[in-house]
Amino acid sequence: MMDTAFNTDPIEGLEVGYDIPAKPGMAESEIQTPCLLVDLDALERNIVRMGEHLARTGMRLRAHGKMHKSVDVAKLQIAMGGAVGVCCQKVAEAEAFVRGGISDVLVSNQVRGAQRLDRLARLPQRGATVSVCVDDVANVAELSEAAVRNGTTLGCLVEIDCGSGRCGVATPEAAVEIAKAVDAAPGLTFEGIQSYQGRMQHFATHAERVAAFAKSEAMTRAVADALTAAGLAPRLVSGGGTGSYMLESASDVYNELQCGSYAFMDVSYGRILDEAGHRLDAGTWENALFVFTSVMSHPVADRAVCDAGLKALAMDSGLPTVFGRTDVEYAVASDEHGVIKDPSNALKVGDQLRLVPGHCDPTCNLYDHYVAVRDGRVEALWPVSARGKLY
Repeated sequence: MMDTAFNTDPIEGLEVGYDIPAKPGMAESEIQTPCLLVDLDALERNIVRMGEHLARTGMRLRAHGKMHKSVDVAKLQIAMGGAVGVCCQKVAEAEAFVRGGISDVLVSNQVRGAQRLDRLARLPQRGATVSVCVDDVANVAELSEAAVRNGTTLGCLVEIDCGSGRCGVATPEAAVEIAKAVDAAPGLTFEGIQSYQGRMQHFATHAERVAAFAKSEAMTRAVADALTAAGLAPRLVSGGGTGSYMLESASDVYNELQCGSYAFMDVSYGRILDEAGHRLDAGTWENALFVFTSVMSHPVADRAVCDAGLKALAMDSGLPTVFGRTDVEYAVASDEHGVIKDPSNALKVGDQLRLVPGHCDPTCNLYDHYVAVRDGRVEALWPVSARGKLY
């Protein structure tokens, strides 16, 4: 076990149940619900397991910070798992990570608008290495002007659309045009290619992901070859998530992964099947993140009600599951309540349950703190450092 408690200093002046859900040293049964609960042992095992994968394959990991939005979790991923830094989606998220001491940050998204460009360009003044994705020559000029104005240097990755149908250029020729513009622009350095296929991550079967990846890899290889032929060989070819990282790792095109959800897991990723047909949450990765909830009512024999509803759980990927229980089922959510089917009348008022959220990223964004527990006791309280950073 590694010492993971980065924020265990006394929390003076904060009241449990009003400002915070718990304090270090409390028993798990004393935690105020609903709250985000992290099983430290499971989290550490997930992080170490990914680190072992990196060591075997020689891949880099830039852990996706948009998932947990936590400086403390990012520090664990770097210290225990060998991550080189984090990626995130917003300038405000990058600011939170850099302020917290993360020294290598990629904004894996486009940054437009004068204020955001200036904020991004100021971040290297804090000693951090900062890079950003581009898919438009006009944006290159904007980034260059901001970097020069602030006396800093920004790295740039050309983003390609390798199958997600979102941002990114569609041809090798367009990628080369942008890379040449970056290479010629003061204040910018060309770093490589952003090739993340988001849709593929949640394809249910391994065969579906292999088929999608073949197209993604072909596009990425064509862009890398074109850049190399133009004298701009990419230093980084970055992509890959929790659902596909084995495919990128086996390819000779990619050298950096952007996995995020592996550290916490959720229902959506858990149901994905690996090459052997096993669920990802049944051996490869463990559930480490939960919404901790309490039964607040049991009005009839087969129906319990908990205190975690729509304001406590993101439902875009479906309902949560009740961890470690097959006799009860989370069935309906309203603003403040979760209705739980309890056919055997097993639950009673005051019982506490661990819910596995359908989608961890937006669920984490609903909270101010993580309660990190080990062996039934609170070990640390971590802020959700980049919560609500939308701009």
